Amino acid sequence: MDAFLDALQWPAMAVTLLAAWLVAARSAARRRWGFGVFVLSNLLWSAWGLHTQAYALIVLQVGLFLLNLRGVRKNREAADPGDATHGPAADGPGRGGAGLDEVRAPAAGRGGCHAGPASPGSQGSTRRIRLR
Repeated sequence: MDAFLDALQWPAMAVTLLAAWLVAARSAARRRWGFGVFVLSNLLWSAWGLHTQAYALIVLQVGLFLLNLRGVRKNREAADPGDATHGPAADGPGRGGAGLDEVRAPAAGRGGCHAGPASPGSQGSTRRIRLR
């Protein structure tokens, strides 16, 4: 049994990498799978941590599990982009500014690069573009 627990770090590492790859996917379904796989990773690392008496690692896995719960919630909120108080756009300054997955770009036809001539008084007009 000791040999099995000693070797558990390798599958735990592989599962963690798979989970990170899934969470980074554009598909909401793959991200959901990624959060589930991360939970499996947390369990594997915690079992190995108990065996090796790596208690800081176990505490880290509890913290990462809680962050995964937050990720699941934010993934669900991102699926409902019509709600301005939730989702990626709400992460920016003032809970409605550009979030990390959103940028501001010149509105089409209003003086942006390759957008044609600017109309009078339209300087500074922007639109939000979601990065997915």
